[in-house]
Amino acid sequence: MAPHTPRLGGVRRRVRSARRAVLARRRPLAALLATAAVLVGLRTVAPPPATTGVLVAARDLPAGTTLTTDDLTTAAFADGTAPSALAEEPVGRTLAAPVAAGEPITGPRLLGDGLAAAHEGLAVLPVRLSDAGAAALLRPGDHIDLLATAPSGDTRTVAEDVRVITLGPEGEGDSRLTGRLVVIGVTEGSRELVASASVSEFLSYTYSG
Repeated sequence: MAPHTPRLGGVRRRVRSARRAVLARRRPLAALLATAAVLVGLRTVAPPPATTGVLVAARDLPAGTTLTTDDLTTAAFADGTAPSALAEEPVGRTLAAPVAAGEPITGPRLLGDGLAAAHEGLAVLPVRLSDAGAAALLRPGDHIDLLATAPSGDTRTVAEDVRVITLGPEGEGDSRLTGRLVVIGVTEGSRELVASASVSEFLSYTYSG
């Protein structure tokens, strides 16, 4: 057995060396695991971010909708992430443009001062198109040429490249009214001409070329 003793000693040395290498690697691994545990613990006990309740559409709402409490719900937004120009007390006001479910209700989405501010450089005014069916084909953002027909039958163009901002609700509850109300944006130079024509003439449109 004596001739095998040196070989056994070499094996023992290799085993001890391997054990030391394993122990050396375990120390940094243990430190890494301890650090990860601390980070997880901190994340677990950290308070949730502060939120703000914001009124949003409870479902998809078309332009012309007069908002009720059933049309709205409250969503939580992290502080600093809520959109600016949120509408105050939107119930009872009318949408100037479609709003998707979950979208915050902002001033520019409603008829009123905020709507005019959202279309800088344009005069925003309502007009009544004589053909309700033709008016129903329009969509917010369309560009049209506005035509006025006098009782004598003469037709003229009163404004070009008019922007359609929103449509009034269908069936406005007054049987004396015909056609449909449309809110448009025109240049300041054509505002008075359009306003005058809307009182004394029948308004129609063609799509801008």
